[in-house]
Amino acid sequence: MDDLFEIMRTTRSMRRLKPDPVPTETIQQVLEAGTMAANGGNMQNWRFLVVRDPAIKNAVAACYRRAWHEIVGPRYRSGGPAPGTTPERFARMLDAAAYLADHIHEAPVWIVPCAGGPTPTRTTGSSIYPAVQNMLLAARALGLGATLTTLYLLFEKEAEAALGLPDGVHSYAILPIGYPMGKFGPVRRTALADVVYDDRWGQNWPG
Repeated sequence: MDDLFEIMRTTRSMRRLKPDPVPTETIQQVLEAGTMAANGGNMQNWRFLVVRDPAIKNAVAACYRRAWHEIVGPRYRSGGPAPGTTPERFARMLDAAAYLADHIHEAPVWIVPCAGGPTPTRTTGSSIYPAVQNMLLAARALGLGATLTTLYLLFEKEAEAALGLPDGVHSYAILPIGYPMGKFGPVRRTALADVVYDDRWGQNWPG
């Protein structure tokens, strides 16, 4: 249990990844961890697209770069740092996010979790994102860097066409995976007292 909690404490978004190939057997372990997750009715309606083709990655990466540089990046840079962080750490995070936008196509492997249905909903996502978290934890345990990103969904139709998804199937994230350039480290989060309420909204935890 201590190992599990240590993995959770050090599973942070790793946005700078080496282009070095990752063995198929290692990606298999990550995918199997995803399929161990809970999902509604145990229907297992998820599907996971593993993308290694440079042409596909380049096409989707164009949507991602556009989303960051034209919309999301300027929005972040016009605001202040997130709660619990410093301007310096916030600036480093923005630099890492910009790096990912410009280099996401260089990540050797992408995992794209998908599900069928006419319109993505929170209900459908509740059967997808537990699998995503399992895969992120598994990647960390195997020494791989990864992050969950959805910026490309600002240009959803174009990106999903480039991914070759059939009609009625939608993606819910891209997980770029590779060996990290930097080191794993502890995540920084706000205190429980600032985000947890006891019985009633606004009532401090612990009560």
